[in-house]
Amino acid sequence: MQARHLLYLTLIGLLTACSSAYYNTMEKVGVHKRDILVSRVEKASAAQETAQQEFKSALEQFASVVHIEDTDLKKAYTRLNKEYEDAQEAADRVSERIDEVEDVAHALFKEWKQELDLYQNQNLRASSARSLKATQRRYAQMMAAMRDAEKSMHPILSTLRDNVLYLKHNLNAQAVGALRGEFTQLKANVQQLIARMNRSIESSNAFIATLKE
Repeated sequence: MQARHLLYLTLIGLLTACSSAYYNTMEKVGVHKRDILVSRVEKASAAQETAQQEFKSALEQFASVVHIEDTDLKKAYTRLNKEYEDAQEAADRVSERIDEVEDVAHALFKEWKQELDLYQNQNLRASSARSLKATQRRYAQMMAAMRDAEKSMHPILSTLRDNVLYLKHNLNAQAVGALRGEFTQLKANVQQLIARMNRSIESSNAFIATLKE
């Protein structure tokens, strides 16, 4: 257990060092952490929009399976499984983009806080400190919305996976009947996910706007 914990800490240290080296290199060519943060927030929003489409597509495919009596179940399974895999890939991409936003934001706020000590003019320092706190507050609100949307993907993916497996193991009309009972709840969950992602995207756009002011 101790060795595993040490390995974890070592990996975190390496990743942090790699991130720092990347940010330092980008700053040398005129791309600052604030610019990277804006870019990554935009990419996270784009990933959420893609995930919305993938989940909608998976739901539509699910509906085609449960609402058509003479569906070729083997083909239906193949299509539904492909939709599930696409949805899982889109969800993974969303999580990756959010993690990237978090990484650069932490680096930006750390640097900003450290540089407050470089001020000679205390009025300017106080003004910058207030801006830092305001930006951190808006960032925290945006990140909460992102993580909320991210969490809501997991139960939907679990439901999709369970039903894909059930269809795979029971390729007959009775399986379709059993899946119909799952469809209504899945549809509601997807609609809630899309609403959460829309709120997250709106929060992201508002945060970007404040950074560009």
